[in-house]
Amino acid sequence: MSLQGHKKRVLVAVIALPILLIVIIKLPPYFFFGLLCIVSVMAMLEFLNMYNVSRFWSLTGAFLSVILFALNCFYSHNTLYYYAILFCTITIIRLFLKKEPHSALRDIAPVIIGLLYIPTLLCFQWFLMENGWQWVIYLCGCVWASDSLAFYIGKGFGKRKLYPEVSPKKTWAGAYGSIAGGTIASLILGSFLLSKSFISLLIVGFLIGFVSIFGDLVESMFKRDAGVKDSGFLFPEHGGILDKADAMLFAGVLLYFGMKFM
Repeated sequence: MSLQGHKKRVLVAVIALPILLIVIIKLPPYFFFGLLCIVSVMAMLEFLNMYNVSRFWSLTGAFLSVILFALNCFYSHNTLYYYAILFCTITIIRLFLKKEPHSALRDIAPVIIGLLYIPTLLCFQWFLMENGWQWVIYLCGCVWASDSLAFYIGKGFGKRKLYPEVSPKKTWAGAYGSIAGGTIASLILGSFLLSKSFISLLIVGFLIGFVSIFGDLVESMFKRDAGVKDSGFLFPEHGGILDKADAMLFAGVLLYFGMKFM
């Protein structure tokens, strides 16, 4: 990365971080819920645009993502019902939208996968918030440290490719950096924010750094399949919303269940 690109990357982080901290710590929780709704919509639009779905299906998917996200957050015990209703709704819309059955699966598959991928995993951020803002800050810090060390260690020392068929630039050195970043951040942040044992923080930090690799690779798999470099261009040198949230989606699920056992 050029010096100019590095400056843009740091500038985006410097601007975004204080805003996010204010929303999570200082403002009432429903502001954070609203922020997650915005993330769900934007990430869903990016995901569907990657696959060049029609404007109708993009808007439909974005709208349904908010509905599903809200239902999962506040009525999570009926999740199976929501998916059944959404599937019936999407397939019936396609049935009458086009009389030609050709490409029916191609039209609706990105919407259904996007709903399973984005709002479904994103709702675990809200579940963490319900247990205290400290858990959200802890998650963000661990994932960001994991992502940062993976990036810089991979750039500086990476030679052996991790999974070139999916992500040509990712290296084993970057993967080790991801695990180290998650572990170090967990021990530091956890000692201030959470009343948990050293061993618990060590294990959970290691797992967050580990699973963040897969969150990143899964999104890279979708991008490679769709033939795009970044999911969007909202953040200079960072990509789109989904590029920034990919690891967080997977790590949030892991931390929520880890929180239950810590």
